[in-house]
Amino acid sequence: MNDLLRRDLPASLVVFLVAVPLSLGIALASGAPIIAGLIGAVAGGILTGLLAGSPLQVSGPAAGLTVVVAGLVAQFGWETMCLITACAGGLQLVMGWCKVARGALIIAPAVVHGMLAGIGISIALAQIHVVLGGGPKSSPLVNLIRIPEALGVMNFAAAGLGVLTFGILVGWKKLKVPALKAIPGPLVAVVVGTLVSVLAKLDVKRVDLPDKFELTKLVPPTDWGAFVVAVLTVAVIASIESLLCAVATDKLHSGVRSNLDKELSAQGAGNLASGLLGGLPITGVIVRSSANISANAASRWSAVLHGVWVLIFAAFLGGVIEQIPLAVLAGLLVHVGVNLVNLHHIRELKTHSEHPIYFATVIGVTCINLLAGVGLGVALSIFFALRRLSNTGVTMEQREGKWHVQITGTLTFASVPKLNAELSRIPAGDPVDIDLAVDFIDHAAFESLHGWRQNHEKTGGHVDIDETHEEWYKPAVEGKPRAAKSLPGK
Repeated sequence: MNDLLRRDLPASLVVFLVAVPLSLGIALASGAPIIAGLIGAVAGGILTGLLAGSPLQVSGPAAGLTVVVAGLVAQFGWETMCLITACAGGLQLVMGWCKVARGALIIAPAVVHGMLAGIGISIALAQIHVVLGGGPKSSPLVNLIRIPEALGVMNFAAAGLGVLTFGILVGWKKLKVPALKAIPGPLVAVVVGTLVSVLAKLDVKRVDLPDKFELTKLVPPTDWGAFVVAVLTVAVIASIESLLCAVATDKLHSGVRSNLDKELSAQGAGNLASGLLGGLPITGVIVRSSANISANAASRWSAVLHGVWVLIFAAFLGGVIEQIPLAVLAGLLVHVGVNLVNLHHIRELKTHSEHPIYFATVIGVTCINLLAGVGLGVALSIFFALRRLSNTGVTMEQREGKWHVQITGTLTFASVPKLNAELSRIPAGDPVDIDLAVDFIDHAAFESLHGWRQNHEKTGGHVDIDETHEEWYKPAVEGKPRAAKSLPGK
């Protein structure tokens, strides 16, 4: 109880102040009713918080799903989108019960960071049009191309508010006064932008909430095939983002580590509830989670209480929310989108020579669509992995009338073309010594090497194979191939 009052209660207020403007902005960018952002924040805070396997992670509507949701809302309509969210949550529950959470982490970080950067660019390009007093266009490329046209007919009042919001957010991160930095930048930007619009009596579009809360009627789709794809898309992306956020959150504190399967089920429960109530899909959100940890939260009760504060705020202070100009929220979202392009990640990926995967994913997401971008990134990461597998060392020299061949590394199907090309240089009938210093041989590589040896010996050549590291070739010849590499010390 002491930690609850001393640490979790103050931390929950900080997260609440961060969550409200972000939830409203993400709802705006998603093409969903504004109230849907707050419903998602309540579901993510209270239900997911109570069930969470990552105690200090905070869930709610996330920028990472914005582009997906906007596309699905345009394709199916909001009522069907809510059903997609609920079904995706149900699928996440099943995935968590089946303990497949760690399987989602096999996707290369370059793909994930590239996906988020592509989403960030897409959000920023769309919301620039809202800042200028208009509305987002059909695709990121169209949004980019039509910026000059939007500048020609801009609403100067809306543009001023958007630029003011963006400027405050940039400046707030550079403040060196600890007392001021403790106040969430998004809250300051939205409050200042709203006050300026009210005091100056600016004629700009503002948030419009329904007069009373009503459950959204869930409408089944007419195209069930596209519906199933949509459910899988939301479930997979929300799961990956939440699990990666949980792993990142663990790096920020020294407390209890995340139970990823339990966290995946909790995310499913939150999405199921959010969809049924008419809210946005939710994920773990690193911005809220890091704010929670920075505010010295001790347990899951901070996330739960933040959801309670959002619920109270939405129920009793709707009039305050309706004073917020859309341009202010758009300025906030432009800043969020820009910050999803993380230069530190790009430099790190370049160090590991994986930046082509990142940029391919970014280009795919922004120029085609999110699934195509992720698919392109995954395909390129597989290609890079195969190329590394094929990086087997084969050196040959001829001494005293005999060929000496040394093969090192991992011998797999990917290295067969290189192996065949090198061995084919040895003239028929010449004696050969092969030093095999490999840590693994798969069936395709064994068949290739053994077949070459048999054919060479038929021409009168003699082949000696010495295994200088571990025995892989000999057991395979005897019909007892090894199934796995040996463990260290064995």
